[in-house]
Amino acid sequence: MLTGDKPSVDLSIVVPVYNAEQTIAALTQQLIDVYRHRGPMQIVLVNDGSGDRSHQLCLKMSEKYPDIVSYLRLAKNFGEHNAVMAGLRRTLGAYVVIMDDDLQHRPEDAIRLFEEARAKGFDLVYSYFPRREHNWLRRLGSRFNGWVANFMLDKPKDLYLSSFKCMSRWLVREIVKYRGPYPYVDGLALRCTRNIGRVEVVHQQREVGRSGYTLRKLIGLWGSMFVSFSVMPLRVSTLLGFALIGLSAAGSIWVAIEKLAGRHVPEGWPFLAIITMLFAGAQLLILGIVGEYLGRLYLAINETPQAVVQDAHGLGAAEDRTGDA
Repeated sequence: MLTGDKPSVDLSIVVPVYNAEQTIAALTQQLIDVYRHRGPMQIVLVNDGSGDRSHQLCLKMSEKYPDIVSYLRLAKNFGEHNAVMAGLRRTLGAYVVIMDDDLQHRPEDAIRLFEEARAKGFDLVYSYFPRREHNWLRRLGSRFNGWVANFMLDKPKDLYLSSFKCMSRWLVREIVKYRGPYPYVDGLALRCTRNIGRVEVVHQQREVGRSGYTLRKLIGLWGSMFVSFSVMPLRVSTLLGFALIGLSAAGSIWVAIEKLAGRHVPEGWPFLAIITMLFAGAQLLILGIVGEYLGRLYLAINETPQAVVQDAHGLGAAEDRTGDA
């Protein structure tokens, strides 16, 4: 959607939904109760191939609040960032908040992010937490994610890339221009703007369910950051190649000098095996990185969709019920 120059609501809230039958109805109701008397709003629920009763509950909320809730059901599980992109394309608001479906992000804090962006004219406002109530794997993944983003995306070092954030309509318009099959929302945002604010919020403990982020999904997210929004891995591969060439040259010179000086040079298969494995590993690493770039380029050329919307309900659904997101 995202059509017209004048937003029809003040605030849109995009919630990617995955196996959230225990929280999504409560979250939606809380968002409506907190904001509905402040002005027009929109909630976009995007069901990312859930295997529980999330579809029935999201559908029920869209039927109960057809003038507020937009509900999209994707044909299968495409991943959080793909689901977010599908939701962003259906937003109508002057500002858009993205938040998780697990009630760890408080609805009242979504309003604070929106008000901070509107009052100070930020294109993007991130939340940050004095304490994060994620499990150890998710916390470790977040730290690694931040370190990689500093290196790959030129992210400000003091900025935490939270999934709980608010964006201006202008920034949303720029982000949804991306049609590749491997979106990374923060990478898309950071390549458009540095007009960024921060708001401290409370990260609540998860009371029900468990995180949908597995190690496999975290690795997939890192892969998107590595090779979808930066050529840095290719440059690192080139530097690694030069370093190994330099190491080989230095070793050859050392052997030649030792031989000319008449000194004994130790020989044996362990030394040769280590050198062979070093070079073979470096070659495979470089080939793998290049292959990842080529594979993603191949999928993009073949127009692999970011997400496929199986059906749409609620606000704005009549305009487009089926098709690619």
